[in-house]
Amino acid sequence: MLNPDRVELVRKRFGLTKSGFADALGVDRRTIQRFEAGEYDLPDACLDRLCKFSGFARDFFSRPSPEFPNPDCVSFRSLRSLTASKRDAAIAAGALAFEFDDWVADEYDRPAHDLTQADDASPSAAAAQLRAHWGMGLRPIGNVVNLLEAHGIRVFSLVEETRHLDAYSLWRNDKPYIFLNTTKTAERSRYDACHELGHLVMHRHKGSTHPSAEDEANEFASAFLMPPEDLLAETSWGMTLTDLIKSKKRWGVSVSALNRSLYKIGRLSDWSYRGNYIALNKHLKELRDRGLAIDEPETMPRETSQIWAKIFRDLWSRGLPLARVAKLLDVPEKQLNDLLFGIAAAPQMPDRPRFSA
Repeated sequence: MLNPDRVELVRKRFGLTKSGFADALGVDRRTIQRFEAGEYDLPDACLDRLCKFSGFARDFFSRPSPEFPNPDCVSFRSLRSLTASKRDAAIAAGALAFEFDDWVADEYDRPAHDLTQADDASPSAAAAQLRAHWGMGLRPIGNVVNLLEAHGIRVFSLVEETRHLDAYSLWRNDKPYIFLNTTKTAERSRYDACHELGHLVMHRHKGSTHPSAEDEANEFASAFLMPPEDLLAETSWGMTLTDLIKSKKRWGVSVSALNRSLYKIGRLSDWSYRGNYIALNKHLKELRDRGLAIDEPETMPRETSQIWAKIFRDLWSRGLPLARVAKLLDVPEKQLNDLLFGIAAAPQMPDRPRFSA
């Protein structure tokens, strides 16, 4: 017996409307509505077509209902600009990640989280408090993803074809999760990860939908990545674009993020701050005019997961490569690979399914 919730998960993962989904299966929209209402089962021909275009195994659709991230408890950046289909696709990816994470939990012990909670502290104070709790002092962060994993945060990757989805985070069964869109620059992903960390630390109990939540998470991310004391010690007054490109490497941030932080601590005048943005945009345009698709000058190498790599090295030694694990979960290998920072292959944009008549 097909589970409608499983079919809905796949529909949402591929960003399809009910009408588009019905067309893909060769049925009318009412058939899909009746199926989802439990009044009608899909014919074998429809199931065959569903498995063919999605890559999901037949048995996937008869498993128990999946657990979706609760949209009301999820922190989404750029929510106002995010379309419903893109949001649903990212939520569906979260449901797949939960199933994989639960499978891993039966096989391996991982660190419990040791996040502080700072509902009433200012964002900069919350960032300093967490740094002190983790014994980091003021030193720059070498690898944000590895740092989060070492402190019990489940970090998954997304490969979403939209500029409006940067990341999202949530709590599930007292476990913190962060999902990062890895189509962004490495510097942007580091900032996004710390932005979501801010939500986990500051907004667990009061939620992240209030008007100031995004600004608070941005302030947290800046202070966590670039402690003001370290910025003051390592920078000088009136830095130019050339200075920023050189200095940003210390903190692993974008030129824009460093420019903004220096302005806020008084290292840049309003004129220098705005001038650096103008110079940056001009510089990037010149690079693009030369055929270079660059969003950040002298970008750093992309971060990846250390814990997933370690787990899969051990699984491989036990005769369980990624393809085998995917088969055990009845999901396409690519879906898992996209969630795990491309540990088996270089991350790719998710293929839009092609439907045949």
